[in-house]
Amino acid sequence: MTSAATLEPNTAFGIDAAALFDLPRAAADCRIVVAMSGGVDSSVVAALAADTGAEVIGITLQLYDYGAATGRKGACCAGDDIADARAVSDRLGIAHYVFDHESAFREDVVEQFADEYLAGRTPVPCIRCNMGPKFTDLFRMARELGADCLATGHYVRRVEAPGGPHLYRAADPARDQSYFLYATTQEQLRYIRFPLGGLPKTQVRDLAEAAGLRNAAKPDSQDICFVPDGNYARIVTKLRPEGGVPGAIVHAASGEVLGTHKGIVHYTVGQRKGLDIGGQSEPLYVTALDAERREVRVGPKRMLAVESAVITETNRIGELTADEPLTAKVRSLAKPVPIALEGPLGGGASVTMRFASPEFGVAPGQAAVIYAGERVIGGGWIDSTVSVAD
Repeated sequence: MTSAATLEPNTAFGIDAAALFDLPRAAADCRIVVAMSGGVDSSVVAALAADTGAEVIGITLQLYDYGAATGRKGACCAGDDIADARAVSDRLGIAHYVFDHESAFREDVVEQFADEYLAGRTPVPCIRCNMGPKFTDLFRMARELGADCLATGHYVRRVEAPGGPHLYRAADPARDQSYFLYATTQEQLRYIRFPLGGLPKTQVRDLAEAAGLRNAAKPDSQDICFVPDGNYARIVTKLRPEGGVPGAIVHAASGEVLGTHKGIVHYTVGQRKGLDIGGQSEPLYVTALDAERREVRVGPKRMLAVESAVITETNRIGELTADEPLTAKVRSLAKPVPIALEGPLGGGASVTMRFASPEFGVAPGQAAVIYAGERVIGGGWIDSTVSVAD
């Protein structure tokens, strides 16, 4: 097979690669920086970028210990993934640089992840990572390298509009990652490109095969990258041993002590399994976590019903008209539900979000991402909720 680096622009894959990047000038005069995690998605973005005829530079941020992550399933930006990114770059004939961001990642993402669980909240570290190392730092690096744009392998769509680009859900609903990118600023969106947003995953893997990329069949990461085995409590208690201190499991309505828990970091709002409090007349769920008292409060499912939530550190993308119907996702896998905002969104302000119907399992610490149809208009962190029962 002919090396992708020797092919004429826009001919390697039978699609107009240049159109996917919306370059500001002739591709031959452009420089594209690609964020390469070592996975198939970012590798295909690099291949597509090379196919435009632009100069392409791949950047990988090493986010945690190389040796500890070698061969670890579900990891990214460490271990074998760095080797995969380098091999892909060599295959494509593009420059590739690795930058050590382990200290910043630990402080900005991992430590905060532990602190949030210790405070009885349910964090979303992937959003924090996008807000920090993956966008802010890569954005700066790409600018310093004189790039015309920064491209990533996220499945979202960037659509030009009269007032500036908007962010839309991916064309493939099963791959949509817009929940994790609501905090993208307008300035970042003008510069960042998401060439895979209009493609199904099957086609992306076909493109990887066509380019002869060694990671074409590589499995997708399913877990938090620094918790690939899913045991987040082990990570948290290692960093914050006090999170494993036992306490009382208390009925949220009666105040009755029903049992003893093994540390609040093992529990999240909406959780039913693992409570070990048998003999109850109806199933009980975690309704709240009181970190100060080290209490896990439980109650029947109806006590999880929430009528509104306050979201903080809000961001808005693009303009919003007063009459646009809005929906919100309060968890990454949740379906968007109708909501109304009481106050302006954006600028870091706090806003009350009112649900049209009671919503269940709304956990402080999670993100609420707000949509107008398919368009992402922003969102914020869930700080507190008002129960229907209140």
